[in-house]
Amino acid sequence: MIEFTEIIKASDVRDSDITELATIHLGIDSRIKSRIRVTLDNGSEAGLFLPRGQTLRGGDVLVSTCGHQVRVIAAEEKVSTVHAEDGVLLARLAYHLGNRHVPLQVGDWWVRYQHDHVLDEMVGLLGGRVVVEMAPFEPEAGAYGGHSSGHHHHH
Repeated sequence: MIEFTEIIKASDVRDSDITELATIHLGIDSRIKSRIRVTLDNGSEAGLFLPRGQTLRGGDVLVSTCGHQVRVIAAEEKVSTVHAEDGVLLARLAYHLGNRHVPLQVGDWWVRYQHDHVLDEMVGLLGGRVVVEMAPFEPEAGAYGGHSSGHHHHH
């Protein structure tokens, strides 16, 4: 089994360096773990033995103890994407989701969280438009440079 122990952050990787690399699709629940058994997209078994407290991002490259490299791809997963045409409404929605300690991905005029029908209902009652879809989930890292926990509360 290949053991991956290092992370090269996507921002430090040149596009020309990754075109031939093996890949691994991982959802956010796997990308927040530092110790996990995984299967690369080519079927090879591997283990992640990474520094604690880091969230893998799409585009990061993992390096094994024997020098193998693999590119991380943020897998599509069931998410709720909330759209608002009004900045005040979007801020209000982000505030209420944040009050529930929900990891959020922030885009232009939208926020995204791991699908939760109770949160979808709350957002709708507040005037937001929710689209349940399959998409990669890349939540904000946190205000103090930490990682997002990747978990949310089911209500």
